[in-house]
Amino acid sequence: MRKLFTSIAVSAVVLLPVSGYGQMGMMRDGHMDLRPMQDCGQMNMSMKRHRFAMMNGIDERYTNKNNPLSPDSQIIASGKKLYEQNCASCHGATGLGNGEAGKILNPRPSNIAVFSKMPMATDGYLYWTIAKGGVPLGTAMPPFDGVFQETEIWKIITYLRKL
Repeated sequence: MRKLFTSIAVSAVVLLPVSGYGQMGMMRDGHMDLRPMQDCGQMNMSMKRHRFAMMNGIDERYTNKNNPLSPDSQIIASGKKLYEQNCASCHGATGLGNGEAGKILNPRPSNIAVFSKMPMATDGYLYWTIAKGGVPLGTAMPPFDGVFQETEIWKIITYLRKL
């Protein structure tokens, strides 16, 4: 009886983590399955963009971009001003995705305060996100590549990293 109990306990320890594998966005048929994570509240837009990037990649022009600006106080202050004037109405004053204008959007704006610090949020990925907006995804975020100069986008990214 003790041997049976030990076998069941060992099986449970081994199989329980594996049984959740397919439900946590793991690989299926060579692609990341993010459907279980789509309804994540404030992170929903980031998840939609993440899923798009995992399935399609991002525009090659942005893949290897690196922020040339140093995060000094003047650059951060300039980025903050640009953010407050152009992004905060949807993403919120502190980047939590809770801006007044964003409350009526579906999907809701992402929590960029958290997302901008995640490993996949490379400089190129964030630049692509700001430059192309929601156009590749069919969402309401406007593209800013014709609005901002390249340096201004980098200033916003520098500020986002400090949120």
